[in-house]
Amino acid sequence: MTDTTLDLGPQTRIVARLAGGVTDERLADGTPCPRYAVRNMLGHLLGLAVAFRDAGRKELGVTTDTSPEAALPDIGPGWREELPKVLDELAEAWRDPAAWTGMTRAGGVDLPGAAAGAVALDELVIHGWDLARATGQSYAPDPAALEASYDFLLASAADSDGGGGIFGPVVPVPPDAPLLDRTIGLSGRDPGWRRPA
Repeated sequence: MTDTTLDLGPQTRIVARLAGGVTDERLADGTPCPRYAVRNMLGHLLGLAVAFRDAGRKELGVTTDTSPEAALPDIGPGWREELPKVLDELAEAWRDPAAWTGMTRAGGVDLPGAAAGAVALDELVIHGWDLARATGQSYAPDPAALEASYDFLLASAADSDGGGGIFGPVVPVPPDAPLLDRTIGLSGRDPGWRRPA
């Protein structure tokens, strides 16, 4: 990412809307992430929102030091109120230009603020798609967030040996496919994934 900052708010609101559309009956359903049921995806979104909120604020500690692979994420009883609140806080933290400068930490990894902002936005775009597909909801990510996610994943794939992405091996997608499909393919997911009937 360049020194341009982006407002995470439009994408956090989309993710919050998707989460609000999840019924209790869908919490155990599978997602495009084989290890994650819907409840685990929601737990992951909650955890990453807290971690990247604190990374943006440069409030480094337990929330920014924990590796995302530490344990399978899950939700607690108050997740329906907590997730939208933390997503709002995440967006607000990254509205401060200082969040995009200097160094910070997320997932136990030290990285430049601009890189952390790019990762946070990418996580919101890709996991928004995961959640929408797993729960049968329509999904149109924020256009600016989608373009930033595509650029981030394309650069990550180009930097890796063998064309792997940061989420897994890149899934080939036709070059004339919609930008969302190409972005999802770069994330290591099949854009044609559908939840089992």
